[in-house]
Amino acid sequence: MDTERYLVVPGSEVSLAGWDPSDHSAFNGSKDDAKEATDELVNRLEALQELLYAEDEHKLLIVLQAMDAGGKDGVIRHVFDGVNPCGVKVANFKVPSAEELAHDYMWRVHAHTPARGQIVIFNRSHYEDVLAVRVLGLVPPETWSRRYDHINDFERMLVDEGVSILKFYLNIDAPEQRERLQARIDEPHKNWKLSVADLEQRRRWPEYMEAYEDVLGRTSTDWAPWYCVPANHKWYRNLVISDIIVHTLESLDMRFPALEPGLSGIVIQ
Repeated sequence: MDTERYLVVPGSEVSLAGWDPSDHSAFNGSKDDAKEATDELVNRLEALQELLYAEDEHKLLIVLQAMDAGGKDGVIRHVFDGVNPCGVKVANFKVPSAEELAHDYMWRVHAHTPARGQIVIFNRSHYEDVLAVRVLGLVPPETWSRRYDHINDFERMLVDEGVSILKFYLNIDAPEQRERLQARIDEPHKNWKLSVADLEQRRRWPEYMEAYEDVLGRTSTDWAPWYCVPANHKWYRNLVISDIIVHTLESLDMRFPALEPGLSGIVIQ
């Protein structure tokens, strides 16, 4: 699959109007074929994650950002279905606590970055401090506008310390979000997913699109790239993300550790 078409070129100016949320052109097959291919990738990811954990050298940080109902939880549920929870952690960044607000805005993030042998998934992330904080006017423009450089420097430091970073913007359009939010009203088992605040956020859709365009354009870097993933079709979203993660892990050229000295040739009675 040519998933590199979804890479946001570092330094480019981004207009989300040019990124089709319903695109599925990188895969030549049916929806059922895509699900089968995704299952194969998920199995491969399970094996690679075990290798990552055993080798205990590399670290992988995955950042998921999207509008409400964009599919962040779905990605975690489907793409990471078979991984060992000992080596994979999910960090959720919601409204900061009083203690977190008493520190700098990155304070609550750094402690959740991956240790050696770990994959950490950020379900929302430090990018909320140039997204929701910006749109809701929680800090003045002169404050949030400085944060793009802070974030780039923070991620560069992580990479210099051995972390591989993949950032995925799950790109859905407003009609698709409307259908997904409506389902959270109409289907009782989904009611818990919707709040009045979600509807207020939807009314600010144009402001969020502008904020996301700045995020993608100003923080997709050679060391921590953004992928703008078409996410109207959940099956395609899962396939693209699985493919990118698997190829990233394979590029690390990992090896299982050898037996400790003195164990070779022993026959346990």
